[in-house]
Amino acid sequence: MTSTLPPWLRRPLGRVQEISTVQKIIKSRNLHTICEEGRCPNRGECYAQGTATFLLMGPICTRACAFCQVDKGQAPLPLDPREPEKISEAVTLLGLKYVVLTAVARDDLADGGAGQFVAVMDAIRARNPQTQIEVLTSDFWGPGGEAAQQRRVLTVADAKPACYNHNVETVARLQGIVRRGAKYERSLQTLRWVKEAYPTLPTKSGLMLGHGETEAEIYQTLQDLRAVGCDRVTLGQYLQPSLEHLPVRKYWTPEEFERLGEMARNLGFSQVRSGPLVRSSYHAGEADRDILSRSDPHPNPSPSLGEGLKTLT
Repeated sequence: MTSTLPPWLRRPLGRVQEISTVQKIIKSRNLHTICEEGRCPNRGECYAQGTATFLLMGPICTRACAFCQVDKGQAPLPLDPREPEKISEAVTLLGLKYVVLTAVARDDLADGGAGQFVAVMDAIRARNPQTQIEVLTSDFWGPGGEAAQQRRVLTVADAKPACYNHNVETVARLQGIVRRGAKYERSLQTLRWVKEAYPTLPTKSGLMLGHGETEAEIYQTLQDLRAVGCDRVTLGQYLQPSLEHLPVRKYWTPEEFERLGEMARNLGFSQVRSGPLVRSSYHAGEADRDILSRSDPHPNPSPSLGEGLKTLT
């Protein structure tokens, strides 16, 4: 186990005024973002650019992954019937051209929350028809077994997002330790179903490194993802949110992330993000390129992510 944070993992906060403005838009509508609930290390930069990844269906997850900062172990909140409208309004105020929608796992809901994803997508498109929408979903496992899971996955895919993202998070050997309630093969099946139903719809997955995985295991995971048609991949460093979470077993260096990114490109991924501070939805709308800078894995912000903050009314 290692506890000293390497210098390449330290980031500036971002401009306070713009951060405050984004937070005001989000909080005044009682919305949630994975930026805050997941304690993302990039949230200062993203807020300064007027971008955010919306967390649907409340901040309380029905699972208990050992790496994740999102609240768990409590009763999840009832669905907010106005959530689609409020998120659509926030997208307009933030001037977003590319939006990422993610969610806590909602195993308590009959459809796992798939219908809420679609409702939010419909609302965004009604108000912001030019905005592209990426989804980052759970595996939708729940009552009804595999057939019901497939229906839930395809309910979201049928709405034709710009990209369908589902993270395997770690290598096969460590799934039980890191992702309680999830399974490696189930995640691969989720991505396979989407690609089989919609061959031209980009699919995406990601790994958080630092749990004790080996380079050989990472390579095998990348091969497994390519075998189910996964097009895009993110590789980032796991950071321990608190002493109650899994410890960091290794801090992978920027040079190692560069090598892993090259490995992924050679396997045929069309878009690779590989760097210590890379996260699943960070700069998701950018054109294909690797992010490998030692000091900042994302040195050139993309104008496609947002046109700047609009006046808060």
